[in-house]
Amino acid sequence: MEIPRVNVLGVGISALNLDSAIVALQRALETGRRGYVCVTGVHGVMESQSDGELRRIHNQSLLTTPDGMPMVWLGRLAGHHQMDRVYGPDLMEQVMAWTAQSGHTHFLYGGNVGVAEELAARLMKRFPGIQIVGTYTPPFRPLTETEQTDLQVRIAGLQPDFFWVGLSTPKQERFMAQQRTALDARIFVGVGAAFDFHSGRVKQAPRWIQRSGFEWFYRLCIDPRRLWKRYLRNNPRFVLAVIAQKLRLREYPPEL
Repeated sequence: MEIPRVNVLGVGISALNLDSAIVALQRALETGRRGYVCVTGVHGVMESQSDGELRRIHNQSLLTTPDGMPMVWLGRLAGHHQMDRVYGPDLMEQVMAWTAQSGHTHFLYGGNVGVAEELAARLMKRFPGIQIVGTYTPPFRPLTETEQTDLQVRIAGLQPDFFWVGLSTPKQERFMAQQRTALDARIFVGVGAAFDFHSGRVKQAPRWIQRSGFEWFYRLCIDPRRLWKRYLRNNPRFVLAVIAQKLRLREYPPEL
């Protein structure tokens, strides 16, 4: 069953919640379907406005989940009342809990030096029985031909069910789209900061802040040097663009 999508400024956000996202991933594995999952909020949508290739990557995904509360609110306004936030760290936790029993395997790709190894150790302690078959810390540049070949050989020997990518947006989305046919893994999932959160290197916002729609402000206060341009530029532009989209649809409603 195909998951419906909500058009948010040209990006199709999957109309689901955490439970239905898990079901969709289970069905994909059962049916042999391969692909990648984008976990997308305001930043990813706004980056896609000036980058048609990135927009195509989002729209050709197995799932593009509503990572931020603005995606959820717009989905509910469009009539998808069951829609709720599918936050990268939460999705990772739920998949790990399920696969600790099912036996599906995982590979962790991303983070700064040592992060993927710390994350693997913490996850295996937290979810006894989980099978993390390998980790890889990539350089801060494109892989060389030799590095790409070595990674392909390694993944071909492991054939993980889940290939977790902990890079920033839009780097992780481009990586997944490029590598989904080159690497012998079944489902790629781009979860960004989840590597830092679950390894214990960065503290997550309290749950009530996550649900309020102001997690961006919490993260801005924690890491202003890196994030101020992203949030103070993209957030106002997003609000104005959504209002403009709503006004256009009101003036020129789609034909039935």
